[in-house]
Amino acid sequence: MNTYITHKPKMKLVGVSTRTTNTQEAGPERVLQKLWETYFQSGIAAEAGITNPQLIYALYTDYVTDATGEYSVVIGHEINLDGIPTDSGKKHALIPESKYLVFTSKKGPIHEVVPQAWETIWDYFRDSPEIRTYTGDFEVYDAHHFDSGNVELQIYIAIQ
Repeated sequence: MNTYITHKPKMKLVGVSTRTTNTQEAGPERVLQKLWETYFQSGIAAEAGITNPQLIYALYTDYVTDATGEYSVVIGHEINLDGIPTDSGKKHALIPESKYLVFTSKKGPIHEVVPQAWETIWDYFRDSPEIRTYTGDFEVYDAHHFDSGNVELQIYIAIQ
């Protein structure tokens, strides 16, 4: 897996959201697959105010502790900072301005690539000099070139 460090300004997202844990996602009570189904049924990408509708973000935020605790996931799109009103019924979230360590996955079926990428990230941070901030990590998918059987994604991990 390729990595590099970058700095990103804050971005505002609008999408659908849930709370979960990695333990929950490893068992029969997982909720992220249902959240993705809700996202694809929502039509959010076509709403006014969306910037770059071809980019789908999956933001991991509001961590209670670290990768072992509860966190929120927001799947959606970037909007202008003054975009879609907060009373629209959609979840709004901020990707914080931060330094990020970016992991680019290998290509393959989405149900294999995403869990493998996160396993690599967890292993990396067990022995890494970089320190995760748990302020907001996110995956980026390109919807124009999306093929669930041959996905390559980037995962941005906020670091100090």
